[in-house]
Amino acid sequence: MCIATAISLLMILICAMATYGAYKQHAAWIIPFFCYQIFDFALNTLVAISVLVYPSTIQDYLRQLVTHQKEEIMSVNPTCLVVIILLFISIILAFK
Repeated sequence: MCIATAISLLMILICAMATYGAYKQHAAWIIPFFCYQIFDFALNTLVAISVLVYPSTIQDYLRQLVTHQKEEIMSVNPTCLVVIILLFISIILAFK
């Protein structure tokens, strides 16, 4: 919980810096936000590649879930599930 709070506060600070930098036209204030965006894009790309290379990890992850919809998701064809996840990640990367 503390780590999530710290990351959220850091993101608020970075976004505030980017907003201030854009308003005052100071490019140096926008650099941390730009670096975060590059890091986030790279991380999402690595997730997409790992889903392509190791599609069985999705099934392993689903087995660890403790939700009431676990059986419904596990009943989906694994290939279809991989395609759905890759489509979702591709849409996210396209927006970024």
